[in-house]
Amino acid sequence: MDSTTLKLLKVAKAGLLSLILAGVATTAAAADKLYIFTEKYPPYNDSVSGQSFAHNENDITGICSDMVKAALARVDYDYVMKMRAWSYAYNWVQDRENHGLFCTARTEERENQFQWVGPLASIKWTLFAAPDSDISLNSLEDAKNLQIAGYKGDVMSDYLIDNGFNVIMGVSGDVNTRRLMLGQADLWVTDGLVGPLVAKAEHGITGLKPVLVFRETPMYLAFSTNTDPAIIADLQKALDEARDAGELEQIENRYSQ
Repeated sequence: MDSTTLKLLKVAKAGLLSLILAGVATTAAAADKLYIFTEKYPPYNDSVSGQSFAHNENDITGICSDMVKAALARVDYDYVMKMRAWSYAYNWVQDRENHGLFCTARTEERENQFQWVGPLASIKWTLFAAPDSDISLNSLEDAKNLQIAGYKGDVMSDYLIDNGFNVIMGVSGDVNTRRLMLGQADLWVTDGLVGPLVAKAEHGITGLKPVLVFRETPMYLAFSTNTDPAIIADLQKALDEARDAGELEQIENRYSQ
């Protein structure tokens, strides 16, 4: 084999090695891309367009959304953020590597289903009645024989069903104010901030009656259990830093004005 052929072989091998290393780097980068989902749930998550779906982070706003973005801005991960129906997103994220979901209520029942980054904010589990309703509750048990509007995949609705309450389930929560007004449900279970906002924004209805707050839980960014724990640690550190810097408090104040 002459010297020219040897030189050509060396060049070819070097080129092949470069391609292999580039492929490894690309694979590693792709593995660190995050796919994050949320739902329309103002004031915590909302779309700029007002629609119940969005395809990128620039079209998504809200308390939790901005908190998650504040954490992501402090880490070097590429990510995609989308807004979808909660029941779809909740099922889609589980068992998919690098897939996350917010704002997810962290409960004992869900503890082992996800890896958790947070807390972000908290929700008050509230039963609302129509403005002209005379329903009065002293405890959750008082609602046992009433029809309660909820929606699929919602932690509050699932809790009530598991405890034997009569819950009318929908795909999303934005129709439940109308159910109250039409007499199709006696009560609506939702967050204390979300209920009045959705009622006014979607249907122009004001004066919903919060008849019972029966629980409060923190909300988190939840990732699938087969996501690398190092990613979870990076995101938790970033969120803690954003909180220490006062960014999360500023976000909450911005939406409370």
